[in-house]
Amino acid sequence: MIRGYPASAGVVPGDSLVLHIATDAPRFRVVFYRWGEGLLRVSETDWLAGKYAPPRSAAEDWQWPSYAFPVPHDWLSGVYIAHLEEPGGNAVSLAMESAAVLFVVRGSGRSKLLYKIPLATYHAYNCTGGGCFYVNPPRSEDPPGARLSLLRPGGGIGGETWGALDYYDLSSPRQTFAHWDARFIRWLLRNGYQPEFCTDLDIHSDPDLCGRYRLMLSVGHDEYWSETIRDRTEDFVSKGGNVAFFGANLCWWRIHILHGGAAMLCHQGGPHGALDHWWPSTGVARPEDSLTGVSYRNGGGWWDGPRNTGGYIVQDPEHWVFAGTGLGRGDAFGDKTSPPLVGYECDGAPLDDFDKASGLAVLSSNAGNTGTPEGFRVLAASVLDGNWQELPPREAYPAREGIHAATMGIFSRNGAVFTAGTTDWAQVLENPLVDAITRNVIDQLLRE
Repeated sequence: MIRGYPASAGVVPGDSLVLHIATDAPRFRVVFYRWGEGLLRVSETDWLAGKYAPPRSAAEDWQWPSYAFPVPHDWLSGVYIAHLEEPGGNAVSLAMESAAVLFVVRGSGRSKLLYKIPLATYHAYNCTGGGCFYVNPPRSEDPPGARLSLLRPGGGIGGETWGALDYYDLSSPRQTFAHWDARFIRWLLRNGYQPEFCTDLDIHSDPDLCGRYRLMLSVGHDEYWSETIRDRTEDFVSKGGNVAFFGANLCWWRIHILHGGAAMLCHQGGPHGALDHWWPSTGVARPEDSLTGVSYRNGGGWWDGPRNTGGYIVQDPEHWVFAGTGLGRGDAFGDKTSPPLVGYECDGAPLDDFDKASGLAVLSSNAGNTGTPEGFRVLAASVLDGNWQELPPREAYPAREGIHAATMGIFSRNGAVFTAGTTDWAQVLENPLVDAITRNVIDQLLRE
């Protein structure tokens, strides 16, 4: 058995990548791959002496033996997998629960397109060491909350992941690189885009990172944000940068980065409520809607088994997002895809009405008071019926009451912010309409 983790998951060419590795084999080597059309082998090390170290808890720095590897100057910005290969070991794949480490080689801003990897969310569901934020959360009294180490195996690949498997895709756990991000990145590269990459924790540590780019992408499930990450993203938009969120359940929890990036903490419940819930007054009192335009509390979740939706109903067909699609007002799309485009978690805007006959939505007159940005345009919406497994509570409504609807929309605050309103957008990119909308969003926001 061999496992490992990076001292830092974000590096630049010319840096040293430090991997902490433990094995019961006498020797091992590291084979490096970059993700694109698939796993592209870029280099390998000589055989190295293996050292054993015991596992620790989910809250601790595992302090395993370290190995430093120079990052070549000619390595492209991208997401890389370090395959920890023992003699006679398994072949590499994105579904590995051991013997693999994810890291990101950052760019210098030569491209204007930045792709953000949600490392904090990967680790929130990483159960290596016996716990995560969802099962056996390691408790911290000062500061209060659950504390998870970022210096342990897992975090996108190579660890144990909590959560139900996707009914439509059993090949990878949802909260891993393979499930959403790998698909979207492959689509980008196939279509001629040349993104550069970073992790969310890179944005936390580098105040100048976002400013090198024109458009930042967040895809799939980007649930956990520090205040610094959020501040720097909103500052990027206020200065004219653009963001496209092809995901949902976005910025649902605040995290605190501890000990220079060694751990993260989140307070998700207690006698006085969840102190790190972004939207309520008992939490941060800073609704996530003002970042993304939408919130999970206006949408919902369907985690297990097949789900039924009517797809997205077009509200604003004249908008450039729908250029070349042929879609008209009231038309549906994503209703016949597999998986359904809407789900497994969705974000929405607050709606006062959704007319079943015309399929037209009415944004709540109180939307501005609950965080919806001024000028938010509802592009498409999909009402979630009572079969959805979670329809969360929100302002003025208990759970399961009021209209819950996945909402695709856009607003401007100097820069533009687009939101797809569903985690599973990346799963449906082969659909011609989803493909066309994705191209329209990226191309327009790179130009603006």
